[in-house]
Amino acid sequence: MFLTNPFATVGHSGFIMTAREKLKKIREELKQTFLERSDSIDGALSALLSSQHVLIIGPPGTAKSMLADEICRRIQGANYFQWLLTRFSTPEEVFGAVSLKALEQDDYRRVTSHKLPEAHIAFLDEIFKANSSILNAILALINERIFHNGKEIVPVPLLTLFGASNELPEDDELMALYDRFLLRFVVKYIEEDFRFLRMLEAAPQTERTTINLQELNELQTQVRNTKIPGFIYRTIADIRRELGKKNIVASDRRYRQSLPLLQAHAFLTGESEVMEKDLFFLEHVLWRDPGEQTEVSATIRELLLGYEEEIKELLYESREIRDSALRPWKTSDERARALIEFHTKLRNILTKVEQIVEKAKKLGRPLEQVGAIKEEIEEIQKQMLERF
Repeated sequence: MFLTNPFATVGHSGFIMTAREKLKKIREELKQTFLERSDSIDGALSALLSSQHVLIIGPPGTAKSMLADEICRRIQGANYFQWLLTRFSTPEEVFGAVSLKALEQDDYRRVTSHKLPEAHIAFLDEIFKANSSILNAILALINERIFHNGKEIVPVPLLTLFGASNELPEDDELMALYDRFLLRFVVKYIEEDFRFLRMLEAAPQTERTTINLQELNELQTQVRNTKIPGFIYRTIADIRRELGKKNIVASDRRYRQSLPLLQAHAFLTGESEVMEKDLFFLEHVLWRDPGEQTEVSATIRELLLGYEEEIKELLYESREIRDSALRPWKTSDERARALIEFHTKLRNILTKVEQIVEKAKKLGRPLEQVGAIKEEIEEIQKQMLERF
């Protein structure tokens, strides 16, 4: 199935939106349509902005093809190719029939009109059912953006390939293809009843914001110019080290390719540079088996938020000390002894806070939140000293 996007950009009456504003609106509209698919939508748009590929794993009827189709419909002039692969699929179905005219000149060339080599966005369902004659050509398409057509090597316009499967590949021959999908999502049927009811009651979408290919190219340029602060590189190295301790190993190529993806995700969420929060999106990049995803997510969370959660616990403890000190005491001696004890505890807490701050500095972590917490604990200590 090959479609040319027929939809024009829809904007507010009398108001011309920038490409970035259109992108924001597209994101909002997609999230209204695809319930419980927030990460998949952000992943698909980020992949499009960074020219990466997306694999969606899940049972039939989970809107895998619908999401790819809907995204293509948001891009004016984009060619979209969609096909369901089976073990009986032939190269002609995906890449085009052999040109009889070219054969007369001893050139085994395919007629690629309306086929994968001419697509900007493609969706291949049950992609791991591809046989070897299709597999090798797909790998060249998504890796190098080229197609070997007869005597020529032809560049292809492919931006993003969406692959879908009900299950993971078991054949070693398919693992190379599996590894080329930077983003991997496991989707399920809608879980929450209230969202399921919203899906049943939803009216057909009447508004569809679009951008054209030139605007998309402009957005991709802006994404490439999105700054990556130095601490982001160091944090990625820390994530790699911690995951390695748990025998969760991703290739160097995968880590390198994650950088433009992080730029795209930051841009998509309205930031001018990659933020620490964008690193959480690596939970969709660094796992190989779905069973590893929870561990990857927990490792990233512990590494990024562990020191903040630790310092928050110290803040809660400091507040408890303050509340205890403020309660009535039977005698002035009891009060004095208690204040001395509380002051000692607060001093020890502040020592721990300083250690956490130093650790965060060495790791290149943002210090705004820990600095604010430190100031509050110091203010509590000051109150205790004044009472003492």
